[in-house]
Amino acid sequence: MSTPKVVLITGASSGLGKSIGNRLARTGHTVFGTSRQPQLNEGHGAFPLIAMDVTSDTSVQEAVAEVIKRTGRLDVVINNAGLGIQGPAEDITAELAHRLLDTNVIGPHRVCRASLPQMRKQGKGLIINITSVAGNFGLPYRSFYSASKAALERYTEALSTEVDRFGVKVLTIQPGEFNTNIAAARLRPEVISEANKPGYEKAMEVLGGSMHYSRDPDELAQVVEKIIRSRSPKTTYIVAQGVQRLSIVLKKILPGRMFQRMVRKHYE
Repeated sequence: MSTPKVVLITGASSGLGKSIGNRLARTGHTVFGTSRQPQLNEGHGAFPLIAMDVTSDTSVQEAVAEVIKRTGRLDVVINNAGLGIQGPAEDITAELAHRLLDTNVIGPHRVCRASLPQMRKQGKGLIINITSVAGNFGLPYRSFYSASKAALERYTEALSTEVDRFGVKVLTIQPGEFNTNIAAARLRPEVISEANKPGYEKAMEVLGGSMHYSRDPDELAQVVEKIIRSRSPKTTYIVAQGVQRLSIVLKKILPGRMFQRMVRKHYE
């Protein structure tokens, strides 16, 4: 394998973050995961957890500083922490939307800002932002989730261009559906309007059924391991199968209304 790296993974107490951390730790990397309440997950895996709330500048800065203090380096940052959200767009309050965007978009930005000075000092580093295939299209009843992941894609694209001259690589991974607990942690509006309820409930039935086919998170962890070994990583990695991967291609080649009708039919 390549030279062992110091890796920081946000949102690593469960799901994709935990799987990534366990695989990287087992292959010889020095891994630190983060959680808002690490004390509740002691002995959770093959790597330690430190406290970080990605919605707090101070918390993020302190966590990154702690990793650098312990190791003297910071080679890889994986922005994995995030929230899901579901509900008719009309019923999502501005407050709920703000909460999601603060975690899914501004959160990774906070971590990047805290990490880049050390990577610039080293003359190299790698930042991996976990987005989603949902960032390629506006999924019905998950409007702000799609929006947040699309925003993180564009943010990453711009940041990558800006910091390449410092030896820092920035890229995204777009996962499809994996067997994680994100569905249980999704934000939801307190009230679903009567006008939107029939369509919403039908879409949730479809979504719930598709979760049955979720894949092993270690599949994504293996991709992360390969990226870290690569000398010239790509800008984007799609880790999805079947209709999810096909939909990305169809969005690019079909007329807009035709693609929207296809999506609507799928959820109806």
